[in-house]
Amino acid sequence: MNPQKRLGRRRASVLSLLALAALVTPGAATAATDAVRASTLGAQAAQSGRYFGAAVAAGKLGDGTYTGILDREFNSVTPENEMKWDATERSRNSFTFGSADQIVNRATARGQRVRGHTLVWHSQLPSWVSSITDANTLRSVMNNHITTVASRYKGRIHSWDVVNEAFADGSSSQHRPSVFQNLLGNGFIEQAFRTARSADPAAKLCYNDYNIEDWNAAKTQGVYRMVRDFKARGVPIDCVGLQAHFGAGGPPSSFQTTLSSFAALGVDVQITELDIAQAPTSAYANTVRACMNVARCTGITVWGIRDSDSWRSGENPLLFDRNGNKKAAYRSTLTTMGGTAATRRADAQPAGSRSPGSAAALPSRFSWSSSGSLISPKSDATHNIAGIKDPTVVQYNGKYHVFASTANASGYNLVYLNFSDWSQAGSATHHYLDRSAIGAGYRAAPEVFYYAPQRLWYLVYQTGNASYSTNPDISNPNGWSAPRNFYSSMPDIIRQNIGNGYWVDMWVICDSANCYLFSSDDNGHLYRSQTTVGQFPNGFTNTVIVAQDSNKYALWEASNVYKVQGSNQYLLLVEAIGSDGRRWFRSWTASSLTGSWTPLAASESNPFARANNTTFPAGAWTRDISHGEMIRAGYDQTLTIPACRLQYLYQGMNPNASGDYNSLPWRLGLLTQTNSTC
Repeated sequence: MNPQKRLGRRRASVLSLLALAALVTPGAATAATDAVRASTLGAQAAQSGRYFGAAVAAGKLGDGTYTGILDREFNSVTPENEMKWDATERSRNSFTFGSADQIVNRATARGQRVRGHTLVWHSQLPSWVSSITDANTLRSVMNNHITTVASRYKGRIHSWDVVNEAFADGSSSQHRPSVFQNLLGNGFIEQAFRTARSADPAAKLCYNDYNIEDWNAAKTQGVYRMVRDFKARGVPIDCVGLQAHFGAGGPPSSFQTTLSSFAALGVDVQITELDIAQAPTSAYANTVRACMNVARCTGITVWGIRDSDSWRSGENPLLFDRNGNKKAAYRSTLTTMGGTAATRRADAQPAGSRSPGSAAALPSRFSWSSSGSLISPKSDATHNIAGIKDPTVVQYNGKYHVFASTANASGYNLVYLNFSDWSQAGSATHHYLDRSAIGAGYRAAPEVFYYAPQRLWYLVYQTGNASYSTNPDISNPNGWSAPRNFYSSMPDIIRQNIGNGYWVDMWVICDSANCYLFSSDDNGHLYRSQTTVGQFPNGFTNTVIVAQDSNKYALWEASNVYKVQGSNQYLLLVEAIGSDGRRWFRSWTASSLTGSWTPLAASESNPFARANNTTFPAGAWTRDISHGEMIRAGYDQTLTIPACRLQYLYQGMNPNASGDYNSLPWRLGLLTQTNSTC
């Protein structure tokens, strides 16, 4: 975003074939097709907004075959044992998180969801807990354990198994004897859920158990009555986990009835520990089909990856054999979800070695529907705002959090607002960040994300340099630190190529090893610097030109880079100025953040987002589709977006507006993809 000069209505020539070639490495594979059927479990589950995960053991993360399957196939992980009480608090108030951290950090860096397992369970419990005889002591110990573990991973856990296996087998439908039940009575489950909600408000809180898949079983009915009671009294329960450790016959005939009955109480259902003796194709297909038929069945986790990794290894119950090859049950599982099995063997390939097209679900053409103007400037006694621009947005803790530039003839700064639904966006309070430690002066083009390794929110923005502030609480507009710079000065390669342009629109994204900072120069160049995940935010070096174009308007500014959920694919967007003088977006894909980048929808006749592939049901309030951001699937530094049903928050303005560029009446609107078939 260049606030320093008026662009007017310049005409830009259509991008030449020669200029287009400058963006592509010769021989690069096409990165996407029109099909939305994916060839991996996680990618296909993501098409319906679900996850397909696996239980993971930290001790096996050095096994290349194991991690190759994990990274290729699954978009969710559950630590198998590493978060249980005997692994995290072996002695009272002495916590160890090394193995759990290893799994969580690895998963979040790859854009995989994490299920937390488990906070309170009668098994794998240290003897010091089991031997407690005083109710008040146990209550304090339980609350402290939940608070400490859940708080450590706050913001990084999708769902917590808060209480595990509290109901007895058989016909009693009562709680099983345990130190918690014996000393604290039935109320210990409610206490655990309330404590977990306080410790990690954004996570889904689940009750998890086995042998509750048959709707007619007494144990199932006992759990059902508890959940119904919790919902009626406002006890914070969000989901029920059904472990689904099945025999060779697979799920009971009433399994879908069980899922839908729990869902009707207003909770999600999740299949949390799936394995089926001998892995019959029909049994896996029936299990998956039941979940797919219930809208609130949000995901499936298999308990292990290969048969040799299973706690039931003698029964060969998983989707991959001991050598890591796909079994027939894998194919039936994938096709039941609507995917298509790859025609070539790729079972043991490491992550990143496959063509990005093999797991992609992005189409090669896009169409959109635009909202009207959703967010407009709100001036006050000290802020006379002409335009609101350059939005960045995350969903966190039940709210959209939007940061944007505010502009007028005298300069730029930043604003923050939050709301629960887009219908509330126009009425949300505007918090001007010049009142925080970010301060007054030129601050513009923000990007926000949660940096999980440091448990801090980062706001990246331009100040003439690439700057950032941090905040432990995104909802506190006064919590941001004073600006700091990523670079001591403009990198030499930018200085040598910027010409009469401006250094603008800094964008940070990380993979499992490195963080990358992209930026533009309004002179036809896109740059990238990098540092390690451990060094971030320091150490950005190795600045290179990622892409360049002799027609600077074809590669103008406002680059966005995202990880596509459930695939080894990244999406790059760059704003261009079209032959009609209007703003629009081009797109490329790559299998890594270091490229090479292959055109996806990158021409005026086939744009990623432009007025000619956008409808305006509320009236064509803009002909510019300009600087904005995708609605992400998460909020961390991997910048992961869904593969379909995309939404993009952008800036537009009255087509008849003219005058000083900084005083133009930019407003924010929302694009929703209309050609998604999932």
